[in-house]
Amino acid sequence: MSLPPLRSLPVFEAVARLNSFSRAAAELHVSQSAISHQIRQLEDHLGERLFLRAGRSLTLTDQGREYLEAIAPALQQIRRATVALQGRGDTVLRVALFSSFAVRWLIPRLPDLQRNHPGLELRLEMTEGQPTFSDRVADGFVALRPTERGFSSELLYAETLFPICSRQFWNRIQEDLDKEGGAVQTGSELAADWLQRYPLLSATSILGGPGEDWRQWLQAAGTGLQSGVRVQHFSHMLLALEASRHHQGIALTNDYMLDPGGDPELVRLPCRGMQTGDEFHFVYKTSRRNEPGIRLLRDWLVREAVASGLRAAADASPG
Repeated sequence: MSLPPLRSLPVFEAVARLNSFSRAAAELHVSQSAISHQIRQLEDHLGERLFLRAGRSLTLTDQGREYLEAIAPALQQIRRATVALQGRGDTVLRVALFSSFAVRWLIPRLPDLQRNHPGLELRLEMTEGQPTFSDRVADGFVALRPTERGFSSELLYAETLFPICSRQFWNRIQEDLDKEGGAVQTGSELAADWLQRYPLLSATSILGGPGEDWRQWLQAAGTGLQSGVRVQHFSHMLLALEASRHHQGIALTNDYMLDPGGDPELVRLPCRGMQTGDEFHFVYKTSRRNEPGIRLLRDWLVREAVASGLRAAADASPG
């Protein structure tokens, strides 16, 4: 069987990835009519419709989705082989990751990466949940440990939850403790039950369910969520953290969300932490483990995780 019109393949991949003829035209620096012509040529050759068009709406057909899954890895391999043969120093990597990790931990550290590795460019794609591990989605991922075969990972952080509040709210707690004759001293631990006197800020995204983060944290501390406690619900940890910053109550967060040096208005309360069992990893395709860009980013992420205290230095041995 003859090959399809080869010039149409990267056009098809771009339209499918961007879900737009106009955006694909802009990315490939051609006219929208040229994009439409290439897609028609490919559809005519295959004898199948690849897209369904309804006004401004564009969706892949089942056949188009199957074809994209088959050809996208091959196109990526061709691009990587070309860059390697040309000896180009610049490397562009697409990284898919959770929005909270991107905003609170990775983005503040990007200037260091750009300063020390100016040839490496990251294109960040934020995900709502565990992403689909595929070259079509990204070159690397910051996600929970993968279960798919063919992927390797490096541990960045084993999650621990602990309570925080604003400094103003902490002053209020200390005043209440003083009235009860129980001022908190350095190194002492605040009883978990005491926190239930105040509004608790809950993030559904942490453990999947309204109030579930506080229920599990209190259970780990040897108590339970009391009836009548005011619990304010948020969809995401970022929102609960911002509410705590504005003195609205006590939130649960983790180490990568809290930067004591850069967040002087937030206070970590003297309470126990609870391990959630979630581990954040840098995930990449095993067959690409020796690519310079993947290795550079992997090693840098591990070094930064160690330097910021997310990962113990003894565990840092990227392969």
